[in-house]
Amino acid sequence: MRQARVKAYRRGLFAETVAALLLRLRGHRIVAQRYRTPVGEIDLVALKGRRLTFIEVKRRKTADDAAWTLPAKQRRRIVRAAQYWLAGHPDFAGHDIAFDVVLAAPWAWPRYIENAFSV
Repeated sequence: MRQARVKAYRRGLFAETVAALLLRLRGHRIVAQRYRTPVGEIDLVALKGRRLTFIEVKRRKTADDAAWTLPAKQRRRIVRAAQYWLAGHPDFAGHDIAFDVVLAAPWAWPRYIENAFSV
């Protein structure tokens, strides 16, 4: 792997770790992290009460740049991956499902956006 790609991977991993910490501080329980499916990856799956949340973490140079990096095609991929995850975890049937986004930028506290998109 090229060095630039390795750096980007590490930065993304760090952003996901910080996002998981943020969610824990907000009372969520992390159910899965970096969950890979044949149809895509889910960065974080968190539970708070009866609300099961699939979270996409976006890290860019600025939070505004990160906000623009979730096109419709990627949202569909996240929904398909969530459906795959739910099929493999029937214990979570009946929970309220939500799709949230955490926007991360260097030297800034992550911005958490609840219900970033709907199905």
